[in-house]
Amino acid sequence: MTPRLIVQDNRQQRRAEQLAAQYGFNLATVLPDDEQFYLCLDEQGLSLKQGNFPRTAVQVNFSEGAAAHRRKFGGGQGQDIAKAIGISAYKPTVVDATAGLGRDSFVLATLGCRVFAQERQPVVAALLADGLQRAAADPDIADIIARISLQYGSSHELLQPVADPAAKPDVVYLDPMFEHDDKQTAQVKKDMQAFRAVVGQDSDADDLLEKALACARCRVVVKRARKAAPLAGRAPSYALTGKANRFDVYALAKVQAL
Repeated sequence: MTPRLIVQDNRQQRRAEQLAAQYGFNLATVLPDDEQFYLCLDEQGLSLKQGNFPRTAVQVNFSEGAAAHRRKFGGGQGQDIAKAIGISAYKPTVVDATAGLGRDSFVLATLGCRVFAQERQPVVAALLADGLQRAAADPDIADIIARISLQYGSSHELLQPVADPAAKPDVVYLDPMFEHDDKQTAQVKKDMQAFRAVVGQDSDADDLLEKALACARCRVVVKRARKAAPLAGRAPSYALTGKANRFDVYALAKVQAL
């Protein structure tokens, strides 16, 4: 189903037309009267909403909320994701091949990595692009956002092996979307339940692991649920396990400069 884009600020009409052309949205002026999800563009930016639950909104915001808190108090290079990526005095280049709402991309960029984010789902890519655009105007984090580049498209096609090691990303990072168990789903906030309902699952994620391994220079890192089986049934070189998540590391070479 083609997503509906509602413009609630006439000054945003031209931008709405650009979004519709780029991502294939249908422009509309009337709010849905059912439970359908729709995109809303207003003076606050782009957000995903649900017809009967207008207060449940998904929006990318790197300046405030959880992203800002983690930037200030998240533990820096002591975080499991930093250890899994291999961040040290050397800041590796990372392809975030399943960027989603850009939370991990932002964490890695905050830690100094150059991040190439890829997202194929049009609603998610549009939300992330909007969030990055607004964040770039925030002087507190503009330098971080400058280290993130977003490409709209499927990483299954965008990940292409190259022969020159200098042209390869140091790390390819994967965080595919899968069905969550009932206990975990009950703990997820309403906005993220809406996000999952629209995005669905990455049922072809197994194929992505081989592509990632063919493209990375140093390692591939896969984020999994703590007790989930390894992606594609392929055992990692080692894993870092936290309370809810696990980072499977497929080591190819030491993470260091050429």
